[in-house]
Amino acid sequence: MVSSDLRLSQPFTSALMALYMGKFPIADAAQSKVWICRRCKARNKAGSDTCRKCGYHALRPKRKNTRVKK
Repeated sequence: MVSSDLRLSQPFTSALMALYMGKFPIADAAQSKVWICRRCKARNKAGSDTCRKCGYHALRPKRKNTRVKK
């Protein structure tokens, strides 16, 4: 008979979670607050209007998806 308890095993669910987020959730939250300059690629604090290195005004948010090593 098939068991009525069809929950996923712990290693399987943790492997799935690793695909969608990094290893450390606190570090992921800190990285998501970073803005990148489109001209010089410098990292800037959240809420910055201009780049801290070159003064350029076009900033983009850091990519949210994490790249997992295979």
